[in-house]
Amino acid sequence: MRPLLALLLATLSVLAAPRRPNVVLILADDLGYSDLGCYGGEIATPNLDGLAKNGLRFTQFYNTARCWPSRGALLSGYYAQQIHRDALPGLGGGGQGVRQSWARLLPDFLKSSGYRNYHSGKWHIDGPVLAAGFDRSLDMKNQGNFFTSKGNSIDDVAVKVPAGEQGYYATIATADHAIDCLKDHAANHAEKPFFHYVAFIAPHFPLHALPEDIAKYRDKYLAGWDRMRADRHARMKAAGITNTPLSAVEREVGPPYAFPAAIERLGAGEVNRPLPWDELTDEQRRFQATKMAIHAAMVDRMDQEIGRIITQLKTMGAYENTLILFASDNGASAEIMVRDGGHDPKAEMGSAASYLCLGPGFSNACNTPHRRHKTWVHEGGISTPLIAHWPAGIAAQGELRTTPAHVIDVAPTILELTGTTKPADWKGVPIPAAPGKSLAPAFAKEVTIERSSLWWLHEENKAIRVGDFKLVAAKGDAWALYDLRTDRAEQHDLSAKMPDKAKELADLWQKQTDEHVALAKLTLAEQPKGKAGKNNAKKKAK
Repeated sequence: MRPLLALLLATLSVLAAPRRPNVVLILADDLGYSDLGCYGGEIATPNLDGLAKNGLRFTQFYNTARCWPSRGALLSGYYAQQIHRDALPGLGGGGQGVRQSWARLLPDFLKSSGYRNYHSGKWHIDGPVLAAGFDRSLDMKNQGNFFTSKGNSIDDVAVKVPAGEQGYYATIATADHAIDCLKDHAANHAEKPFFHYVAFIAPHFPLHALPEDIAKYRDKYLAGWDRMRADRHARMKAAGITNTPLSAVEREVGPPYAFPAAIERLGAGEVNRPLPWDELTDEQRRFQATKMAIHAAMVDRMDQEIGRIITQLKTMGAYENTLILFASDNGASAEIMVRDGGHDPKAEMGSAASYLCLGPGFSNACNTPHRRHKTWVHEGGISTPLIAHWPAGIAAQGELRTTPAHVIDVAPTILELTGTTKPADWKGVPIPAAPGKSLAPAFAKEVTIERSSLWWLHEENKAIRVGDFKLVAAKGDAWALYDLRTDRAEQHDLSAKMPDKAKELADLWQKQTDEHVALAKLTLAEQPKGKAGKNNAKKKAK
């Protein structure tokens, strides 16, 4: 009887143990902090709102302020500078930087734990996608035209564009590929869990959207960015997402890079400063409102396509035990430029022949209530929504989490929840300790994830957060100190009143920077000659 009893107890124990979750990690591109309905926005995002209603919203989740560093940090658990994916003082790194041999990405480790790995959408990390541990990939290399597949790759092989290609739209194509991978998984690999990284290009410029989606918003923003900010802020306060007053509009702060020829090409409707709406001409108001309508249409369409992916998860019986995470790579963008296929002023706004960017006025509103934009490390550049939804693993529904967190935390969170152990070395090369922390404890209850600090550096914009204090400086500016408990809009500089605290954080920022430099120097020899640190204007603008 005893052997039978032991077998029965062992069987019951196995049955009671939770199955390892599938993971769908969704990343938007240049999405503002308040763009989603569940974060105070007026854009229709019912699918993401539904995930938030039945899951969690993090209110103090951070990125790196830029596309490629956020993506490297997201999938590695390291600050981008530690793995040569953003520049350090006196060293290379950045858009052309190459990770060290030990700096493996999350799919490598999940594969060793029995997971199938899929990628659909933007990559913007060094190296081929499949070499990073993915089994299948759609790499959206063409980020300058949403209406063609030209330039993209499937499984690291360039696609053959059909003659007379019609009806293509990148956001839909990304979801189509994701759904195809999921269907194949259900048919041929159902015994394995999966990790799927879905990286939409939307709503990154150029502002390209389907006419039917634009039509829903065409006249919605004629009241202007001032009204939009105020309305979003009121909803955010009512929902408990923020307790801070609105940041003052910095009317002298325009795009991070000057392209005067582009401003001229875009015509009299373009405005490169967030001026009060009533100071704009009628032509400018219509032009700006239409650009925001296209941005909204792109976000709306992304949500629609996420809804299709959710439907597929339900159809294949995977929805309940799939952890869905949604975030953005940086805040909304103040950039204004014309590149790739150029801009035809006579073309319909939002069409393939147009090349439009959101610009600082509506970018400022999309980042409500925060200050500044993508590329800056003030809150507007680095704050992102984070939605976590997992019916089998997250009991909380519609709750907020206020613990400060960062994209470096995503990889260790997934490793913990999937029961995956990261090895001490990779092919004989030791793997240094990573700074990311698992957010799993915050899935269960409101808790502060303990850490010494959060650190930022991008194009000489720098910041550090310790507890509720943040020290930040734009390139060429002096440090400023803010208490984010009451002033997340960064309006009241405390550095003169609290010089000791400011010095403490400045010293810590420098210490961590020096540590990153030391780590990077140890492995600098792995960088291809002539590539480390190369950041031409085209790469900068991405």
